[in-house]
Amino acid sequence: MQGPLSDIVVLDLSRALAGPHGAQMMGDLGATVIKVEHPDGGDESRGWGPPFVGPSGDVSTYFLAANRNKRSVTLDLKSEEGAALLTRLVRQSDVLVENFRTGVLDRLGFPVERLHELNPRLVILSITGFGHDGPEGGRPGYDQIAQGEGGLMSLTGPSPAEPYRVGASIADLLAGIHGAYGVVAALYERERTGRGKVVRTSLLASVVGVHSYHGTAWTVAGKVPAAAGNHHASIAPYGAFRCADGMIQIAVANDVQWRRLAPVLGIDPADPRYEDNRRRFANRDALIADIERALARHDRAHWLAVLAGLGIPAGAIRSLDEVYAWAQTRSQGLVVTVDHPDLGTIELPGSPLRFDDAPPAEHTPPPRLGQDNQAVLSWLAEREG
Repeated sequence: MQGPLSDIVVLDLSRALAGPHGAQMMGDLGATVIKVEHPDGGDESRGWGPPFVGPSGDVSTYFLAANRNKRSVTLDLKSEEGAALLTRLVRQSDVLVENFRTGVLDRLGFPVERLHELNPRLVILSITGFGHDGPEGGRPGYDQIAQGEGGLMSLTGPSPAEPYRVGASIADLLAGIHGAYGVVAALYERERTGRGKVVRTSLLASVVGVHSYHGTAWTVAGKVPAAAGNHHASIAPYGAFRCADGMIQIAVANDVQWRRLAPVLGIDPADPRYEDNRRRFANRDALIADIERALARHDRAHWLAVLAGLGIPAGAIRSLDEVYAWAQTRSQGLVVTVDHPDLGTIELPGSPLRFDDAPPAEHTPPPRLGQDNQAVLSWLAEREG
């Protein structure tokens, strides 16, 4: 593949979602990604489902989501042969990605010091559940646990009494995104220093790192934010509203937009309860009720057309089948086609990044377990020779 990282080799020792997602992002940017898996079953996400697809019903769509643009090799890191092959791969790689529990690589004979002895230019991305140090640094973590411990569930749901997890595995995905971002920064620094470094992030860090204005509400203002359903924590009207046949979303971010919206809803924009955002938010329950009374007169299509004509940000709430059929989604390269050895031609979610003057990337399908063993050995021998 061509791309900004086309001269970079990534050794992906990670499994499940956070590490594989970060490595996949680097593969989307053109890096050669070698995924190392245990011969007995490989990445555990190969067994995560339903749904499973394929002639034998044994291909996990979960695995397909995080492993495009990779080669798969199998080795047992606890064996002499596996350790020897990993040593060779480390010497020929630019980046190593791992999400083992703290200390596992050390026990396998590959602490950071050893990795940098083998390859001083190696950038190491290490992802953990709760961090590499601190009072709970060695604690194992999965996405939903981190969402709860990191406060995200307290901000999500219909009310403070009903905390909800975010529907996607957002802690995992954000950790992968932050990790890839850190790797690119470390590769850039390596151009000046000639040496690699360790990039560390965690599921906890990924969640706390996106608190944004919720975080400063507490750290600066001393207010503990709480779940507010489908409405914004600081802006009104901004959320999901009921029409005659369902719900639409409306986002009014300033008073100019409010003065355009209010008259079509039969609301006086100068009503002292609603004349600026501070007052609208203070009277949000009454405002929502007034807006929904007006919206109930027509269906979603009517209101979306009216709001578009006014330049008011608004939108439908689409199911995933609608999202992937939407022409706008496809126009942005967010759906890619690959030829899978067992499934034939399939579509996968695509990269969220696009580059000016770059043709659409040619993507490779998520690999079968160990399908590239011989090819990678040949590649290694060529590099070493």
